[in-house]
Amino acid sequence: MYDLIRFLIARPQWRNDRGQATTEYALVLLAAALVGVLVIGWATAGGGAAAVGRLFDSVIQSVIDQV
Repeated sequence: MYDLIRFLIARPQWRNDRGQATTEYALVLLAAALVGVLVIGWATAGGGAAAVGRLFDSVIQSVIDQV
């Protein structure tokens, strides 16, 4: 088994990177979806909704104070 692995490593033309970019793209999309789900979960449950509301209120109040 060790000889086979060494043989495959010594012959780089047998290894190719076809499909690597597609795999990386899919992993990035999965990570982005996970972050999105976590942010939505935080914003809709627990203290996230209140934090978003306070942020929105402070931005609106700041705009009103500027006018």
